[in-house]
Amino acid sequence: MAEITKNSIIGDILDEYPDTAPLFLEIGMHCLGCPASRGESIEQACMVHGTDADSLVEKINSMIGA
Repeated sequence: MAEITKNSIIGDILDEYPDTAPLFLEIGMHCLGCPASRGESIEQACMVHGTDADSLVEKINSMIGA
């Protein structure tokens, strides 16, 4: 998978990099297994959970070495 962006789909990220799950849990996204959340982009999820998408993207890319 290429570098993660705000448009990346959460389910795709979790499939490729399951170790990133705690980063999503930190923003209050506790329903990682439900179809709706897995189909959301990072930007969409961050809007719903009131957090900064750029910050989350940076953390994920740092974790995966992108």
